[in-house]
Amino acid sequence: MKTFQLNGTPRAEFGKKAAKAIRREDLIPAIMYGGKGEGVNFVVSQDDVRNLIYSSEIFLVELTIEGGASYKAILKEIQFHPVTDRILHIDFLKVEENKPVVIEVPVTLAGHAEGVKAGGKLSLEMRKLKVKASYDKIPEKLTIDVSNLQLGKTMQVGELCFDGLTLMNAKNAVVCAVKLTRAARGAAVKK
Repeated sequence: MKTFQLNGTPRAEFGKKAAKAIRREDLIPAIMYGGKGEGVNFVVSQDDVRNLIYSSEIFLVELTIEGGASYKAILKEIQFHPVTDRILHIDFLKVEENKPVVIEVPVTLAGHAEGVKAGGKLSLEMRKLKVKASYDKIPEKLTIDVSNLQLGKTMQVGELCFDGLTLMNAKNAVVCAVKLTRAARGAAVKK
């Protein structure tokens, strides 16, 4: 997993009025949960988190709070404004060496499916899978080999296995499928 350096400033005032004042200064209120005790409240700049949020990749965030405290965390949740899509709030989860975390990892497909050679269309149904593992075991992406996927067949979460990872999605959820196209259906009818 790639690392992302992020600097924050401690947050002293709380509440709706204080949050609006923070957002007017082009800053985002944030909190980091996990570990012992209360969450750590801080603010980050919009520009600092742009490459972290608007990316398909996952990152281990090395968070440095002004005043010397440094943490390792992952991005847990982002709240957007319903109309303007501005970021309202960010939640981070502190990671520890021996404690597993749950995170969504992007899926990529590898190989040329047999069903596509027969005239079908490969469809990726789930772009991310939820996995549980120690943060240092989580890969940047999950690669699935679809070479043996036949026409009209699907690949479900229950059929997948990755070393050191526990898949948290429903076992019968479809990850990818080779669908029958109209042209293939028409050719089958003409025979």
